[in-house]
Amino acid sequence: MVFTGNLSLVVPRPHAVHAKAKNRLYDEAVDGYFARHRVKPGITGWAQINGWRGEIDNEEKIQKRVEFDLYYIENWSALFDAYILFKTPIALMTKNENAY
Repeated sequence: MVFTGNLSLVVPRPHAVHAKAKNRLYDEAVDGYFARHRVKPGITGWAQINGWRGEIDNEEKIQKRVEFDLYYIENWSALFDAYILFKTPIALMTKNENAY
């Protein structure tokens, strides 16, 4: 929960530890996958507002999501977080084939 410090508002969204895309574990399919675990999981993030959210049914989707997550981690700032929080409701209202 955000209020207790177990979850952040903005950072990469959590994934199941043994999740797979096309029968390959995420960490096998994507170089640097575990680097995204250097931060607490969050409610929204750079990948989500850029359309990389929803079901992961192929390796490209997890690769792009991790790419955006790592970009966020490497370029974090309070202003970047504010921008993501501002864009999140807009992204949620935008039709996206990757989200339900």
